[in-house]
Order: sequence, then C-alpha cells, then structure tokens
Amino acid sequence: MSAERNPDLTQAVWKKSTRSGSNGGACVEVARNLPGIVAVRDSKDPNGPALVVASSAWSAFAASVQAR
Repeated sequence: MSAERNPDLTQAVWKKSTRSGSNGGACVEVARNLPGIVAVRDSKDPNGPALVVASSAWSAFAASVQAR
C-alpha cells in the first residue's frame, strides 16, 4: 500500500470533543496535527481503524456543521 492509502498515524495527537460529556465514552477523537490529513477514530477503540480525509475536506465538513 502507498503512504496515501496507509498514512502513518503514530505521531497523531488525538483530541476528544469538549461536548462528549459523560455518555460512557461514545464519541470520536480527531487528530488534526498531521500534514495534509485529518484522522478520526472511535474513542472506545483507540487501536481500531481510523477514517482519514484530506484537511480541506475536513474543513469543508466542519464549516458545514457549524453553519447549521
């Protein structure tokens, strides 16, 4: 697999939403510190798979959510 299909997430700094509250950990974590990509994972399964998208796609998604 190429680096684009299998990015190195070992340097990812994962952050949980401040709105996650005390719902038993049912939330996602986001790593935005990686060049050109944003990674998203299930906070209950930190060693599981991560969804990786281009930073520009993440910014468009976040702007859309904030606009609602």
